[in-house]
Amino acid sequence: MGAVEVVPGVSGGTIAFVTGIYRELVASLASFGPATIGWCLTDPKRFWRHHNLGFLTCLGAGMAVSLLVFAQLVSYWLASAPTLVWGFFFGLILYSAIDIGRVRPLRQLVPFGVVGGLCGVAAGWIAPFGAEPGPLAHLAGGALAVGAWLLPAVSGSFVLLLLGLYASVLAALADFDWSVLAIFALGCALGAALFSRLFHWLLAWRFEAVMSFLTGLMAGGLLRLWPWRHEGALLTPAEWGRATGAGDGDVGLIVAVMCLGAGSLWLLTRMRSTAG
Repeated sequence: MGAVEVVPGVSGGTIAFVTGIYRELVASLASFGPATIGWCLTDPKRFWRHHNLGFLTCLGAGMAVSLLVFAQLVSYWLASAPTLVWGFFFGLILYSAIDIGRVRPLRQLVPFGVVGGLCGVAAGWIAPFGAEPGPLAHLAGGALAVGAWLLPAVSGSFVLLLLGLYASVLAALADFDWSVLAIFALGCALGAALFSRLFHWLLAWRFEAVMSFLTGLMAGGLLRLWPWRHEGALLTPAEWGRATGAGDGDVGLIVAVMCLGAGSLWLLTRMRSTAG
């Protein structure tokens, strides 16, 4: 789950679903509340058992190690071959939107998907927190990212990408910038406490509407991942080739990497279907 959360295209919730721990994860996080906080001091053993902290601690430790390792790799790839990385991510998100949207009822997909798409385009175009996000941005980003992490559809890193926080959080992970990571982790903890119950209720109440909205959000967010860009402008592959001096082989390589991204997610969804 930690490894895939570095990539803005695969949800940690999907991995939890495939490995059979999704319900236990959501139930454990949703168990936190004001009524049980006092147990931490008065009855630690009860607090530990009630919140399934043995499970959450093991999961959190594994994710932390994986996040740190894969953050180094993705940072290196973004520095050495950014166009190919964005092409891979584009393929992941495109297939994810298609895979989730194709099973949604049209009466839900059309209205809620359009709203989600507009939100995705707006977020991808504007980048709410700007080029140099501060502590409050990382706090809010952590809360929203962990909310997406709980859903078997949208990845937390994709939400960070839409918010304009992906590069700064990835750099903090790769460089062990604990001043940023501590604030981001606090936001994640707050988000887990707030959103686990909210999403549990929303998915139970309006599952198709929520999934349709997320489908549109991912489709609209593709604008942020378009690999053929030059000096901030979105170009067609042909225009990009002329602007950068790249040949047809370079354009074809990006298309191939897009297909690789889509194909890897296709394999993951086949695993999910087998597990289901």
